[in-house]
Amino acid sequence: MEDVPLTSGPSRPLPAAVLWDMDGTLIDTEPYWIGAETELVEAHGGVWTHEDGAAMVGNPMSAAVVALQARGVDLTADEIADFLNGRVRAGVAAEVPWQPGALEILRALHGAGVPMALVTSSFRVLAEPFAETVGLFDVVVSADDVSRPKPDPEPYLLAARLLGVPVARCVAVEDSHSGVASAVASGARVIGVEVMQELADRPGLSRVGSLADLTLDDLARIADGDVLDLRPAG
Repeated sequence: MEDVPLTSGPSRPLPAAVLWDMDGTLIDTEPYWIGAETELVEAHGGVWTHEDGAAMVGNPMSAAVVALQARGVDLTADEIADFLNGRVRAGVAAEVPWQPGALEILRALHGAGVPMALVTSSFRVLAEPFAETVGLFDVVVSADDVSRPKPDPEPYLLAARLLGVPVARCVAVEDSHSGVASAVASGARVIGVEVMQELADRPGLSRVGSLADLTLDDLARIADGDVLDLRPAG
């Protein structure tokens, strides 16, 4: 698979593929997750704060199950997962809560012929309907598809393998500590979007405050090895 050249700007190739996290990065589902967690804990007589929910961002369902059970939720892991997935799926089905600039950059990459994968810690019951609605992803890697979820690199390595491209020629876009760790460990070039979590500086990590500030030219530069800080000053 050949790199796709930019149609304007610096003559650098675009990434061989772009690998996208879903929750928080492309769509603002975190309020849905936190709301569902709060509802479940309170129904069992406990307390779940916004900070508790924020601490779950980017973690696999297994971590949420343990945390919720520790707060008194007397349900099995499957029952908790079904409840949370159902609430979030209903929210997304009502209206896709796009992050600013997300749909625009997806369409720009698709128009440039760049393959894309959705790489999410959510289960396929959430990932597949979203991917089908968007219609721009070549591959979907969900929690159902891996034995070692983020922060392990397996999800990103699998996505690159399914796309048939070297992971080192891919750019991964993430918004959480766990996701960034997974992407960096895979060997991909990585962009951290600071939405709910401040992302610490680390070698090779580019950072942006919003996808609305990310361009094809930026992606080409990052794929070529540049490390960019596109966050607002101040």
